[in-house]
Amino acid sequence: MQRLNLNHLHTFAQVIQHGSFSAAAQRLGLTQPAVSLHIRQLEARLNLRLIERVGKRIKPTSAGSTLLEHIGRIDAVVEDALLDLSSHAQGVAGQVVIGTGATACIHLLPPLLQVLRRQFPALDVRVSTGNTDGILRAVEENRLDLALVTLPAGGRSLSVTPLLDDEFVAIFSHEQQDLPAVITAQALGDWPLVVFEAGSSTRLLIDEWYLQAGLRVKPVMELGSIEAIKELVAAGLGYSIVPRMAVAAEHHRRGLQVHALMPPLRRTLGVVLRQDKPLGKALRQVLHALQTLAP
Repeated sequence: MQRLNLNHLHTFAQVIQHGSFSAAAQRLGLTQPAVSLHIRQLEARLNLRLIERVGKRIKPTSAGSTLLEHIGRIDAVVEDALLDLSSHAQGVAGQVVIGTGATACIHLLPPLLQVLRRQFPALDVRVSTGNTDGILRAVEENRLDLALVTLPAGGRSLSVTPLLDDEFVAIFSHEQQDLPAVITAQALGDWPLVVFEAGSSTRLLIDEWYLQAGLRVKPVMELGSIEAIKELVAAGLGYSIVPRMAVAAEHHRRGLQVHALMPPLRRTLGVVLRQDKPLGKALRQVLHALQTLAP
């Protein structure tokens, strides 16, 4: 179905406002035949007569009067759209939605988002959390603009860029005594483990660390919240293995002990985009901010 031509609508409104084709033509900087053609094409498109003559004057038909009411609203909507777009042309504006895990959302992104908000008030950055598979699927379906997830991650239509490495550490209650001198999988084998729920990319890495030592652990608790894990460990209900970023600045306040693992366990966080994702000003600025997180 052929769409309405905004120029034709504007010409019609000018003809009615000025009362003649010639006056409208002068106002629009067009020839009178061009104005007449606009009106004929608009009437043909709508299959309605829009203008009638009463003596020497021009007036809208009933259908023309109805169309004029709509033209006023159409002009207002177009003006609003142009104002919104002008902010994009003049600076960084718009919405960018990031998908990531809970740990990065809580412990990595807030300072970055604060800086972006201060530098670009018209930039609306939103964060959605979930498991890696669901986040990658949302990026492929263009429901998320980008993802910050634990690698490996991929898909036929996705572009993956490693961003930063994060070490895993063992955490214990501050009151826990008689800890092993070296925190190995064998030394921890009989201790109660509070850990991330099964199926998450973080849990898979932790399980693999134990399997490499020939152990298959059975946690006493499996949780989806890094904050809940830390609270339970601080209460003395077990130990956990978590990304260092989750306890980098607050383990003393939370009553936790933090110890390195042997052998070390690390993960790589990466940025994932659709390969055909248009990189507008807003998305480019968010990507640039994320790159500052790399060492």
